[in-house]
Amino acid sequence: MANDIIKGIGFHHIGLKTADLERSVKFYEALGMKEIVRWGEGEKEIVMLDIGDGGRFELFANGGDEFSENGKFIHFAMKVDDVPAAYAHALSVGATPHTAPKIVPLNSKPEKITIEVAFVKGPDGEQLEFFREH
Repeated sequence: MANDIIKGIGFHHIGLKTADLERSVKFYEALGMKEIVRWGEGEKEIVMLDIGDGGRFELFANGGDEFSENGKFIHFAMKVDDVPAAYAHALSVGATPHTAPKIVPLNSKPEKITIEVAFVKGPDGEQLEFFREH
């Protein structure tokens, strides 16, 4: 669906403050993301990762003690072909389990849909969702 109000708008990236930038970069690279650019130094260092479909994930150094229970955002959802496989892989590279894969029928409108989801927590407590619509 195109946006008729803001021409050419689309998703580019989501940003996350990290307590340990290198730990977070290694974790997300283990999920298959690729570092594409890095700038700044020390507490002002930033790394941009490609998540695999052109969307990007920006990691900031020096997140400090500013974290809520779920990091700096509610959750980061990624569409995947195989939710249980993505969940298992995330756990194998250090994610913390949150919600095991499950199928959820939604009483949605205009039509009912069924989704499959799983949630893990990343290195800074950020919540990641693996998502597939059936």
